[in-house]
Amino acid sequence: MQITEIFKSIQGEGTRAGLPCIFVRLTGCNLRCKWCDTAYAFHGGTKRSVEEILAQVGALAGDGASRVPLVEITGGEPLIQPQTPALAEKLLAAGYTVMIETSGERFVGVLPSEVVKIVDVKCPDSGEPETFDPANLEAVSVNDEIKFVIASRRDYDFARDFTARHRLAERVHQVLFSPAFADPAGSWPGLDARELVEWILADGLPVRLGMQLHKFIWHPAMKGV
Repeated sequence: MQITEIFKSIQGEGTRAGLPCIFVRLTGCNLRCKWCDTAYAFHGGTKRSVEEILAQVGALAGDGASRVPLVEITGGEPLIQPQTPALAEKLLAAGYTVMIETSGERFVGVLPSEVVKIVDVKCPDSGEPETFDPANLEAVSVNDEIKFVIASRRDYDFARDFTARHRLAERVHQVLFSPAFADPAGSWPGLDARELVEWILADGLPVRLGMQLHKFIWHPAMKGV
């Protein structure tokens, strides 16, 4: 497998935000979202076997009462690597809670059912609209999460309507609306979180605000956190 980085940090997003987590960032992505904050994972990386990845995860996780039980496979787009389901299976067998962050363009049904799937639906301002695989609506379960990164009112309207039309709140554990975070280098603006909250409250949506906690703790452009 092609690996960009493996590191220990806190989970910055989703319903497990704030928990210690081991991250396995795979290399490569077939989408080019305008607000992507991990473009460094598009290329490069080092080739490692599943066994080598498991060993490094184990070394970072530790053992005993202080063992970190949460692992996230992310990218890039992790599902473009054919060994990702096997890696997830072995991590599960080793006793970890396994999460995977995916763009929603690839079918998540190839993953073990125990994996917590965090599935993006790309909004119009991402530059990658209509890439979501509708088969994923049937592949997700009440253990999973669906996420929208929202950069504008247009994105919000899209996410609100998609959530209602497909009754997402009944399909998954949580629907996440996350404001796009401004690029530190100025390549794209962010969406003010307060503005997004006001829209959510005005419409009474059954969704959770998602904030990228790691970008408030470390510099937003820092890698490996």
